[in-house]
Amino acid sequence: MRKRYLMTPGPTPVPAEVLLSMAEPIIHHRTPEFSKILAQVVEDLKYVFETRGDVLLFASSGTGVMESSVVNCFSPGDKVVVSRNGKFGDRNYHLAKTYGLDVVDLQYEWTSVIEPDDIAAELEKDPHIKGVFVTQSETSSGVLNDVKAVGKIVRGYTEAVLIVDSITGIGAVECKTDEWGLDVVMTGSQKGLMLPPGLAAVSVSEKAWGHVEKARLPRFYFDWTKAKKSIAKETTPFTPPVSLIIGLGKALALIREEGLESVIGRHAILAEAVRAGVVALGLKLFAPPEGRGNAVTPVWAPEGVDGGRIPKIMSDKYGVTIAGGQDEYKGKIFRLGHLGYFDRFDIITTLSALEMTLNELGYPIELGMGVAAAEVIFEENPF
Repeated sequence: MRKRYLMTPGPTPVPAEVLLSMAEPIIHHRTPEFSKILAQVVEDLKYVFETRGDVLLFASSGTGVMESSVVNCFSPGDKVVVSRNGKFGDRNYHLAKTYGLDVVDLQYEWTSVIEPDDIAAELEKDPHIKGVFVTQSETSSGVLNDVKAVGKIVRGYTEAVLIVDSITGIGAVECKTDEWGLDVVMTGSQKGLMLPPGLAAVSVSEKAWGHVEKARLPRFYFDWTKAKKSIAKETTPFTPPVSLIIGLGKALALIREEGLESVIGRHAILAEAVRAGVVALGLKLFAPPEGRGNAVTPVWAPEGVDGGRIPKIMSDKYGVTIAGGQDEYKGKIFRLGHLGYFDRFDIITTLSALEMTLNELGYPIELGMGVAAAEVIFEENPF
């Protein structure tokens, strides 16, 4: 028998309380009982998104609400700026191109943060740009982009909405939707919300609703107007994943109990401990110092070591599932997740498995050095 540890940036572990709530007998989605649950879930999502605006729920992965932001906010030929420094920024680019938008492509290296000044320059050149896309927490690279600075820029342009992919940001890093002027923010259930995959949420500002009224791209299932009207009546336009929404209610209650500020603080300490651990082993971090998020820590595979073997050995031999690199970085980096239902000893276990794996692959380390470095962080930063 081998105990399994899920240490990826999504899906993430699900608390027992949440799993048990989803195992309860199914209820019908057109009943007062479900309406009460849905209404509370929506209110709790507003707390997590830090918004007074509308939050809409869809049965989809995060990509579903990414697509919904395109079809609800724009018309064919609208000019938008897409900033991208990873796989999911690339996804925004391809979605915008698929729907016939005129894309200003701000592409950066995966090891770099985006530059808000570049966005400002594009808006200054053409103040009629309709939208700006930014990935806050880039899952593929671990880079954290400064959406607060971008929000300050975009709010000065009445015709542009700021669309933020915070799919691995919500619940792990600060994302003050209203305060920072973020018009559309999205997340997925299998990340900081501590659920299985299958649900996605998106917040919509008043400015964004103005775009929705004018948008002419086709939409049906992902129609925000339908979703808003239904949620106002404490229901959904189509059959929802009832058990997932019940589980989300329990997960959000756990977040409220811990407190959002404490949740984000815990993630920051976990991330710092992981980084300290891998650096103590002589490994190099992938994301730049000025832009490292709390959701995932990508690490360069040591020279002479096949990076593809690290996740395989950790999973097959030690029961610890981590993520490999994506696209051109496949086999070159590995990614240690610490997003959602994680505590200190999940990190200690993962670093221990990493040490033993590297030792097996012939990388010269002293066993225990990474674990010891992480323990120092935890001793100095109790939570």
